Amino acid sequence: MMNILLSELEKMAVALPADERARLAEVLLQSLQAAPIAEVEAAWNQEIAERLAAFERDEANALAAESVFAEARLLAK
Repeated sequence: MMNILLSELEKMAVALPADERARLAEVLLQSLQAAPIAEVEAAWNQEIAERLAAFERDEANALAAESVFAEARLLAK
């Protein structure tokens, strides 16, 4: 049953005008990427929370922005 539906969808899709096929392709590709992007965002949110908590506990090796930029300027010369 699923293969028949897929075959019909494929026939309908290739019959679409080029701009509509492109839009369909974009939507399908985004649907494949949605889960990994959500997982990456969740992992970064966890990392941010952990770093912030460490900073607030005074456990992070934090540097003043001025010193970081000063060193970057020296290295860029």
